[in-house]
Amino acid sequence: MEALKFEEAERKALTALLDDPSPAVRQALRVRFVQRAQESADFLQELARQSNPELAKHASQYLRELKFTDPVAEFRDFIRSLNYELETGALLLSRTVNPAVDVGACFLQLEAMAARCRELIAEPATAREKCRVLNRVLFHEHGLRGNSDHYADPLNSFLDQVLIRRKGIPISLSIVYLLVAERIGLQLEPIGLPGHFMVGCFDETVPFFVDPFNAGLLLSPEEVFDLLKESSIDASIIDLAPTPIREVLCRCCRNLVHHYTATQQPDLAQLFASFAAEFEATHEQNDTE
Repeated sequence: MEALKFEEAERKALTALLDDPSPAVRQALRVRFVQRAQESADFLQELARQSNPELAKHASQYLRELKFTDPVAEFRDFIRSLNYELETGALLLSRTVNPAVDVGACFLQLEAMAARCRELIAEPATAREKCRVLNRVLFHEHGLRGNSDHYADPLNSFLDQVLIRRKGIPISLSIVYLLVAERIGLQLEPIGLPGHFMVGCFDETVPFFVDPFNAGLLLSPEEVFDLLKESSIDASIIDLAPTPIREVLCRCCRNLVHHYTATQQPDLAQLFASFAAEFEATHEQNDTE
């Protein structure tokens, strides 16, 4: 059954009263919000995402007071925490546009992929051999692939949707690859190349790289440079260095700004632009302290 929504006239009235400091008004608003909890949570979360900072502040305050979940505020808190863990961050990012994300289902699917990899790996195995098993499980058995046909679809960037739809863009497929690799004890690193995203392995004498967007193609450093040159992208050896988790998640946000702009969803583009700015500001502030 579709959830009820406030009528437009009531939305305007509630919005106008949101910053009223009167105790009587605030109590009346709390009562109204509690009476219609689900639609109130949706309404307040929508306001909390708005570009008007005062309106967003007051909406977030009511969400906290009434114990309604506010995924946008949760992701902002994560950004400010400086405690960046890839899986947590990717799922919190997904919840900013879909609060109903089934986190447990995502976890179980990643666990199932890892369990299948462990079944197929014959120890002792090299890192390269383990990556070949990962490729078989993720890209052949589970059918993950790069969504070349609809690259700008914002759903390509969200971990839960990548696992459900089995398609994504280079960075989101790399995140899945990294999360499964971590579960089987394989140390890999995110590699944020200019114009592309891959996974790197530095455990062997000569590092190698994995391109999850191209079914896990294994590449030498020279082959990575050649691949980028095909797209008229010049790269240097420093571009092959591991990318911090903070920058991985910030890059996801910047991608979503472009993709929501391309799909004519300016409010969501602005939301993810604010997340990217917050990542950058938090990093700069931490560096100066």
